[in-house]
Amino acid sequence: MVVMRPTVLLFAAVLAFGQTPDVFVEKPYLQLGDVPKLASSESMVLLWHTAAPATPEKWAVEVKTAKDSKWRALAAPVSTLVDAPGIDKHLVFRAHLTALVPGGDFSYRVLKAGSEVFASTGRARKAANQPVKFALFGDSSQNTPGQKAIAFEVAKTNPDFVFVTGDIVYSSGRISEYREKYFPIYNADKASAETGAPLIRSVPMIAAPGNHDSVLQNFQRFPDALAYFLYWDQPLNGPSVKTGEKVSHQLLGNEGAQPAFRKAAEPRYPVMANFSFDYGNAHWTVLDSNTYMDWKNPELQAWLKKDLASASGATWRFVAFHHPGFNSSHTHFTDQWMRNLAPIFEAAKVDVVFAGHVHNYQRSFPMSFKPESEAKTEVAGSWDLDKDFGDGATAKPKHPIYIVSGGGGAGLYDPAQMKQPETWQSFTNKFISDVHSFSLVEIDGKTFRLKQISATGAEVDSFKISK
Repeated sequence: MVVMRPTVLLFAAVLAFGQTPDVFVEKPYLQLGDVPKLASSESMVLLWHTAAPATPEKWAVEVKTAKDSKWRALAAPVSTLVDAPGIDKHLVFRAHLTALVPGGDFSYRVLKAGSEVFASTGRARKAANQPVKFALFGDSSQNTPGQKAIAFEVAKTNPDFVFVTGDIVYSSGRISEYREKYFPIYNADKASAETGAPLIRSVPMIAAPGNHDSVLQNFQRFPDALAYFLYWDQPLNGPSVKTGEKVSHQLLGNEGAQPAFRKAAEPRYPVMANFSFDYGNAHWTVLDSNTYMDWKNPELQAWLKKDLASASGATWRFVAFHHPGFNSSHTHFTDQWMRNLAPIFEAAKVDVVFAGHVHNYQRSFPMSFKPESEAKTEVAGSWDLDKDFGDGATAKPKHPIYIVSGGGGAGLYDPAQMKQPETWQSFTNKFISDVHSFSLVEIDGKTFRLKQISATGAEVDSFKISK
């Protein structure tokens, strides 16, 4: 039996079957989990949230793949209590969907006390010899019409996964903000440009933290902050850092609430802020670019170099983080500290560096950069641009291409500057700032194609890399 994943236009009709929304605080959604490497038998993590009951409740998850003749029971889900001041106590359940066929569609269902209360579909991580399609955007969850339209357009493309380049939820990454601005839109029951889409129940999101997700001292102001470490499940293979070090978070204030947060966030906090993973024939290195991270630190740079070196067998190498080193917008122009890592990316033959932070879309020429300072703001240096690179089957850029894809839904930055190329830096090739948009990338063997898609489905930029 082959399990078919329904298209987004059928979500509203297909996925309503067998669901009882009132049993959930947040309905089930898929995550990559702590599995950085490809495997012959793939897995994924399914999460959902419920109110904390007075007595334990029996939950179960079953899965069906093309190899299964009937529903297959999985190991019992585990739950973590989230007890944050001002928020109703709730449980975050995690169930591991195992024995998935690489690149294969599957169905899953969630049972409470033996009765089905939710059912949906998904697709396992692709193997190195399979084509991959992913969507990418940042700076998204502000509960705007643009965010909802982007969610709908992304779901229509039927991606294998979605990557978020930080600033996932505005404006402080709080539990309350996830409830209002993230889950209702990316896990909406009805798919439309006005509501969002039931995206994350079928498509895993993977994300880097931005400044609005994990800034210093936000636990002091908002004890329900740092929800990134409570509600996401991603690889834990980043550099070893401890809370309070100069290269990590510092939890300040409301010390009475801190133990409950730490317990609920284990083992993800703070290590999940940096990680790497393989998907298809690409290796991804994901960095926390917030200012508390000192990427001039020799130990951090050693981890980065080692991780990129481990990808020598990958066809494609991507790096993703929030703050772009190369940006022509007036807004956030001086936030250039990640430029200091450009020589490491070039030495490791990174193909594309993705970022957000700036709420528009920008594409650089393939470029090499030599820093001449290590400033925390504007980083002086010289660059070499490959302006011979063109969009075609034989295009082979000499250097990494830097993408800013921060138009995922928050208020747009510098829309007028799009028509003022004299204000752009010489490394900027494309600048689209008058529409919300996302990047859609398709990889097939040695061919990479990026299309920038607007909130109305229009293609506003496109380029191809071939190896």
